[in-house]
Amino acid sequence: MRLIWWVYSHSNTKKNLYINQSQCNAWLTHKKWKSLNFTTTRTTTLFLKLEDFLWRKNVSQQPLPYGIKGCGMLIFLVYFTFLVLHNVSNFTLTDQVGLECRRCVVVGNGFSIKNTSLGSIIDKYDVVIRLNDAPVRGYEEDVGKKTTLRIFYPESASSNPRLHNEEDTLMVLVPFKSEDLRWLKEILYDEKRNSEGFWKPPPLIWLGDRGKVRVLDPHFMHQTANKLLQFPLNNFHPTTGILAVFVALNYCDVVHLAGFGYPANSAQHQPIHYYGHYTMKSMQNSSHDISKEAQALKMLEDSGIITNLHPHL
Repeated sequence: MRLIWWVYSHSNTKKNLYINQSQCNAWLTHKKWKSLNFTTTRTTTLFLKLEDFLWRKNVSQQPLPYGIKGCGMLIFLVYFTFLVLHNVSNFTLTDQVGLECRRCVVVGNGFSIKNTSLGSIIDKYDVVIRLNDAPVRGYEEDVGKKTTLRIFYPESASSNPRLHNEEDTLMVLVPFKSEDLRWLKEILYDEKRNSEGFWKPPPLIWLGDRGKVRVLDPHFMHQTANKLLQFPLNNFHPTTGILAVFVALNYCDVVHLAGFGYPANSAQHQPIHYYGHYTMKSMQNSSHDISKEAQALKMLEDSGIITNLHPHL
């Protein structure tokens, strides 16, 4: 069955974007991805498991955010006891496991998505991935309202995820440092919060569904930095946006983007998000290499591996 969606081309005119079943069955995205010497599998496990540090022979020798070295006890406390107490055992997106064609959209927080009216299109995808504390309510016309995964870290967490997520949204923590896992442990067990070790205070009260929390395997951060961006580890860290794109490429058959792209560095007063008041000036001391990320996204787009749903900066 052919699905026809109207989307914006890069020339600001509308065009038909066809996603047909044969395209998904052949998994053309995966073939193109392999042509760039990346190794992916559609059954890749996205989230950390107990075996990652209990009985795996080759334990990662990298510390966070690129490995689990030195975090075994924290992972044990976060996962093992929590799974027993709350009977949480699913480490996959169970609603999408049986799909022959897994169609995903990664919704960035960029100002470029404003006034695009893409909301109804975004909500038709099988998997919608959102980032950090980006709001949905009040912005539905442009960004949609469906959320399958929300990738975040403590400093970017919303104190009340229920406001801008659905009941079955998986909240996926990206641990950049051991304090991030400690924060999650304190939240899960309702322990006394400790805000030391963060570049800005994370929420001390978190009203999300504890049973919907997962921890992204640091393997994806490592591969995003090392393979996709190809910069030395620990010099820069990938943004959650480029990380989410890499996750989608490992998990989905078709990957589309919306809301990606930063303004030019010269536009210091240009807003960078479709919400809030942050401008390019706030990126001056960033630990991210946004120029390198823009080049990587352009390479993926030019190769036909990803598709942008609207003109972007």
